[in-house]
Amino acid sequence: MNYYPRTMDDKVILITYPYDESIDEALALAHAAGYRVACTVTQRYLQKSKYGIGKGKLEEVKRLMEEYNVNRVIMDEVLKPTQEYNLAKELSAEIIDREKLILNIFERRASTAESKIQVKLAQLRYELTRAREKVRLAKKGEQPGFYGLGRYEVDDYYRDIKRRITTLKKRLVEVAKRRELFRRQRSREGLASVSLAGYTSAGKTTLFNTLVGEYHDTGKGMFTTLSTYTRAINVNNRKVLLSDTVGFISKLPAYMIEAFRSTLEELTFADLVLLVIDGSEPLHMIKKKYHSSTSILNELQVSEGRLLYVFNKLDLVDEESIMKNARALNINIERCIALSAKYAKNIDILVDKIGKALDFITPYSISETGNNNDDYSYLESLRLDME
Repeated sequence: MNYYPRTMDDKVILITYPYDESIDEALALAHAAGYRVACTVTQRYLQKSKYGIGKGKLEEVKRLMEEYNVNRVIMDEVLKPTQEYNLAKELSAEIIDREKLILNIFERRASTAESKIQVKLAQLRYELTRAREKVRLAKKGEQPGFYGLGRYEVDDYYRDIKRRITTLKKRLVEVAKRRELFRRQRSREGLASVSLAGYTSAGKTTLFNTLVGEYHDTGKGMFTTLSTYTRAINVNNRKVLLSDTVGFISKLPAYMIEAFRSTLEELTFADLVLLVIDGSEPLHMIKKKYHSSTSILNELQVSEGRLLYVFNKLDLVDEESIMKNARALNINIERCIALSAKYAKNIDILVDKIGKALDFITPYSISETGNNNDDYSYLESLRLDME
């Protein structure tokens, strides 16, 4: 059990699994959401039927909440509505499960009109799955315990969520239509498209900044990027469109992927996807994040033939170790590149690999007119429209 200073605002008790990687990721998520972890409690199994945790651990959490003067608990697991209710009632505390925690981070990070719509849609989808249980408890005369029902008439509450979901989905359909128009125009102009993908904090945005010569926020914790940025870059005397996308994470539910589908479609329609992997981590962590990422890419119908595997953070580990780990993942070494996005090491090799991969996937005849770093007018229109 790890302890942290008591004198912080927004303090929480964090309950997670007793493994270093689980603790590190849960702490990073909590901090990215703006919470201050007063104490970390661990248990091997967090899916026990009534509370998620055992009764002994529940008593321990009660004691620590009183000791640290905390009235909020983060559970590093997806809770059923009844488990969330039982915990809230027993601890007299706000309960934040893993899904809600990720949504809180999304809400803090959303900066464009599109990303704010996507986050609100995901939040409502999360709430909808719990609405029926809130209604059932309210009709029994019990306190919902979920910190959100308020004075709503219970049936109106459920219908209101569905109505707002329908409205937001219509707005995202319009965004998807605009993106389709832009894809058609870039196709007419003969532009190849390359998208960055990967687990959150793998260094995608740092790589994007290095390749396009711009600066977008990095190093602010998980899910720094929620919006898609697209810029034109020079690849072997060709203009190619490069897009940065939202990062992946394990246990990302289908409704969150669906809410961000208009953004993630850049991966679906990209000619080439660079799967960015943090090559400095231990192999078991690389495997976990790699499989989480490829699972989402499969759902987005991104074929393996359109993937290049970019092992980042070569400044923290040697290239031989990276390639050894790539072989352990059964990745074709010819489709791998080890680099340091932070220090631009091997960036020239990556650009060359991108050019060769695009030649192999489909031939392009790309106009040589204009400055190689210029954005096309329709891309600028997209960027301004989304901000």
